[in-house]
Amino acid sequence: MPIFVADIITVLKLRIGMAIALTGVVGLVTAPGPSVPAWKVALLAGAVLLASASAGAFNHVVERKLDARMARTRNRPFVRGAFRAGPLWYGIIFALLAAGVGGAAVGLGGMAALHVFLGAFVYGVVYTVILKQRTTWNIVVGGLAGSFAVLAGAAVVDPNPGAIPLALALVLFLWTPPHFWSLAMVCGDDYAAAGVPMLPVVVGNRTASRAVLGNTVLLVAASLVPFFFGLGWIYLAGALLGGGLFLQRSIALVRSADTATARRTFHASLVQLSLLLLGALVDRAVLG
Repeated sequence: MPIFVADIITVLKLRIGMAIALTGVVGLVTAPGPSVPAWKVALLAGAVLLASASAGAFNHVVERKLDARMARTRNRPFVRGAFRAGPLWYGIIFALLAAGVGGAAVGLGGMAALHVFLGAFVYGVVYTVILKQRTTWNIVVGGLAGSFAVLAGAAVVDPNPGAIPLALALVLFLWTPPHFWSLAMVCGDDYAAAGVPMLPVVVGNRTASRAVLGNTVLLVAASLVPFFFGLGWIYLAGALLGGGLFLQRSIALVRSADTATARRTFHASLVQLSLLLLGALVDRAVLG
């Protein structure tokens, strides 16, 4: 892959954006109501992806000096000089956000557009600018960014979200802290050197591991709720398999709060969310 293309993918955080777009689609297909034409599903995914890309690029621009102090991020494009922060990039960021939110407003309705905007705003402004370098609650509040994608999808079907989309939004909110706290335990020296008060840096790995486990228990419990409101056994199987793995890794992390175990817990969080989202999609496709 050409370096320029790889840098664009990195700055726009397209891999993360695609995952967030998938959560929006899950919110849409699991919302009770009439079927939605395929073009609206595609428009939702595109709108969420554009807004997410806008927030991702804004994060790279704003945090370029912070990124330079962390081994994990010091090779990012704005840090090494491949791109230069300035009017061009701020224009690109605004254009991406306007396209995502505007497209959602025209094709999907005002409530869907509002949720698309709020997802980008929470990540770009609330988390990146206001909270990240000030409080250990940074990623807890930042977890709302993924929740808004689910609600955006649900709003395409009905502006008033039902029990299943609300439960899935709660799942995304509860998933983010243990996911990032596990990563922060792996990269603790980086965050400490940069002065970012991630929970493991402030309270230590031992206490943070218990917070990971507590959050994971709540997450797994919340992930079962959609089954009782209409999702079927395929979803339940994905939620139980992924949730069981994440719980197992989180318990192991409490017993041994070292870097290797934290990395395995971080990877388990990705598996858990993937199985849950794919389970919801397949469940709706197969069982209706």
